[in-house]
Amino acid sequence: MINKRLKQLLHIAFWAYMFLSPMQFMRGTGMPMIQYWMNCMSPLLLMVMFYTNYLWLTPHYFVAGKHRYFLMINTVMVAVFVVFLHYWSGYTNYIFHSNAPLFRWTDTIDEVIFYVRDFVNLVTFATGGTTIALASRWFWADNARKLAETARVKAEAARVTAELSNLRSQINPHFLLNTLNNIYALTAIDATRAQRAIQQLSKLLRHMLYDNQEQLVPLTDEVQFLENYVNLMKIRLSGNVDVRFDYTPADLVPKVAPLIAVSLIENAFKHGVSPTEPSFVHIRIAVEDTRVIIDIQNSNHPKNECDRSGHGIGLQQVQHRLDLSYSGRYEWRHGVSDDGKIYTSVIILETNP
Repeated sequence: MINKRLKQLLHIAFWAYMFLSPMQFMRGTGMPMIQYWMNCMSPLLLMVMFYTNYLWLTPHYFVAGKHRYFLMINTVMVAVFVVFLHYWSGYTNYIFHSNAPLFRWTDTIDEVIFYVRDFVNLVTFATGGTTIALASRWFWADNARKLAETARVKAEAARVTAELSNLRSQINPHFLLNTLNNIYALTAIDATRAQRAIQQLSKLLRHMLYDNQEQLVPLTDEVQFLENYVNLMKIRLSGNVDVRFDYTPADLVPKVAPLIAVSLIENAFKHGVSPTEPSFVHIRIAVEDTRVIIDIQNSNHPKNECDRSGHGIGLQQVQHRLDLSYSGRYEWRHGVSDDGKIYTSVIILETNP
């Protein structure tokens, strides 16, 4: 609204100046008011030329690509107005100067100068109307694009926040159910170990409920969470499964997005452990300069179609989470070895944005 009013005031001020400018020639000449109004014919036609292009020709012909009609109409208008101004000027001089002829043909140079002057003025105002119309159109279109982009960015940010919140809250409910059942079984045979498991589960849930609400958490906190998770997973494993969890700390503790690797570790236990054959799950987390390396390897024991439910979804969630939190700042290599016996998943995070 302010921009619109300012534009209107600028238009009014400019044309007020154009119509009042003939008054500077009235000073000390005794020019009657009727002669002043007749001298205003030139700014009036300039105004017609300007607004015809600004309001009609530019949006309906030039912008629409009808350049031929745009030039034809402008050419006809300029020609008609130039001739009309010439005769109008002669008529004005004839009325207010009794000794002046109706039309002056004796001084050819003056006639040419007047024609050229009016031609240049009309073309200039036609060009000005077109230029301002195009600039206004571009300005408002650009403003609309910026507003749309701002709305899109806000919507995307809200969507990303919602998706991150959703991804953070996702952990397999079967894990919690199985863990509670395992702890219940432990209470009958090893109360000390059961108490330790309850403490680990408590820390794990605290991290899930509170710590991971931050965009970034200290790597040590995330490692502690994953270590508790692995220890709880080990409760139900037999002695033929080799589980290793190695963390190589650094002098400076970087921060990472929480729960990045939990789905991969869950998959490692789900698809890498056999109830009858020797199996292993090896997890290594290290810090090298500004990079955090999460290396997960497990024996590959392909499940049948019934048991593979959720595997693809877990990998998609990891991919999505990496894209949201580390766009352009991560590397993820995963797949089965050539002999089909080992599944490897390595994530390299650049923690220095």
